[in-house]
Order: sequence, then C-alpha cells, then structure tokens
Amino acid sequence: MEPMLSAPGDGIPKGDGWEYEPKWDGFRTLVFRDGDEVFIQSRDEKPLNRYFPELIDPLRAQLPERCVLDGEIVIAGSEGLEFETLQMRLHPAESRVKKLAVETPASVVFFDLLCENDRSLCDMPFSERRKRLESLLSGAEPPLHLTPATRDRTTAADWFRRFEGAGLDGVVAKAEIGTYEPNKRVMLKVKHERDCDCVVAGFRWHKRGEKTKVGSLILGLYDDGGNLEHVGVCASFSGAFRRSESYKAGGWWRGFRA
Repeated sequence: MEPMLSAPGDGIPKGDGWEYEPKWDGFRTLVFRDGDEVFIQSRDEKPLNRYFPELIDPLRAQLPERCVLDGEIVIAGSEGLEFETLQMRLHPAESRVKKLAVETPASVVFFDLLCENDRSLCDMPFSERRKRLESLLSGAEPPLHLTPATRDRTTAADWFRRFEGAGLDGVVAKAEIGTYEPNKRVMLKVKHERDCDCVVAGFRWHKRGEKTKVGSLILGLYDDGGNLEHVGVCASFSGAFRRSESYKAGGWWRGFRA
C-alpha cells in the first residue's frame, strides 16, 4: 500500500473543516502489524525493519493485533529533529545498524489510522480516523507518539513560526471529511520557504520507469572545506510531466520543486 501524499499550499488554509498538524522532518512510513509480524514500510514501499530494530518490540507491544498506521520515523536531538542523523541509520552493515540503534534511537510519530482489526478505515472521514487513532494511542509510550493536531488556525500559525529550525518543515492541513487516498496529493503542506542553489549530485530511477524516467534528484552543497555534502532530495515530477516532450528532450531539470 502506498501512503497518501500532500500538495504544496501557498498558506495555511482558512475556514472551517480543516485539521492542522506539524509537518515532521523524517522518513514517512506505513506500519503494519499482524500478530507477531511487524512490517515497517518506506514511502516507496521498501522495508525498513532492518534499519530500525529498536522499534520492532515497542510496535509489537503497543499496537493492536491487526492494524495499519501512517506516520513518520524521526530522531530527536538536543536542538530538535536531526534528519542527517536519521539518514545515517540507512547503513548496509548490520553491526553498524545495531550500534546506531543504541546510540541514536529513533521514534515514530503517528498521524493516521488506516486499518483496525479486520476493517479498513480508508473510506472513513479523517475526523473519525483521528478519533480512533487518539483512542488507540491514548496510553502510548516512547518511542511511539501521537502527533499534535488542532482545528484552530491561529495555533497552527504559531506552530509554523515557533517550530522553524527545530526540524519541523511547516504545517500539514487535512480536510476533516477527507478519505484516505493512497498515492494521491490530497493533503496540503505549507513549508518554510528557503531558496538555495544546489548541486545535482545524482539521481534515482523512478520505481515504475524501468530505468527510463528520473524519480528523484539527489542535491548537495559544498561546505567551507570544499566537500560536497548531501542536503536533500527533490521528487516533485508529475506523471504528466514525465510523459511530456519537454521531459524527453532533457527539460526534466526544470520540472522539480526544491
């Protein structure tokens, strides 16, 4: 199953019918539990269990016997969330993974409930899914967390201003009546605007492109010592743009949003 996605918004939406959450800077994940089996899935449907072994037992102990939850894997440090530390957890050596699991343990912040017991909740309005999620995680203990949420736009605007620089990207707005739509950009994300000229250090193939379509660009910046450091990934190519003549002619580099 693919997670529901968000589209960029120009500002925090006004009016009734919205629920706002902080936008966490981590690894998007869907967590599946079926009895003793726990599966941690990345946004692009890859398994993450081996990289975050410290999460398996808490997920097994605190989640219902059968469920699917949507959330974000994060690592919190003294100054806020540490995305670079999180990236270091994706190491091929098992010994290194185990060492980092002790030194820099991860947490999961949940913000949606997709399945409970044998019932899919995807067709249920978000406001109802949120109530069920709050009930399910009412007694949750670290490293499991429930994201804060509010219907008050003033509170959301305060989060947007106050949490900048602490590892939070901005605010996500969800329609209270919205159903869960996998792989569709139906939520709104309002991010802090920061412009930067980056080096395209590499790219990844699109998972459905059969090595003919660019999926994402790997961006870097040079530090004061002349070393090229990874600073992020861009992946905002639409399917229509990938099929366009401009893309085929090499104009793909103009089609991403940093």
